[in-house]
Amino acid sequence: MFRLLRLVVLIAVVVAAVLGGYWYSYVTNSESPYQEIGIELNSRMPDPIRKWGCDKLHVTFAGALPPYGCATGDGRAWM
Repeated sequence: MFRLLRLVVLIAVVVAAVLGGYWYSYVTNSESPYQEIGIELNSRMPDPIRKWGCDKLHVTFAGALPPYGCATGDGRAWM
């Protein structure tokens, strides 16, 4: 039973590391703010982390419309 629990925890940590790495790559090194997987990951982050990611995207893509999760109510202004 302990081996199974350890395996499940290891898989969860690996999945979190892979998704977290992809999200970090999206907000810091992306060629476009409109990558579907990056947008989805960023929109599901807790508010402070999502805000940081949106700020990074805004610095990189200042002239672009914000992606889902980074827009204010009208969809045209960055949060």
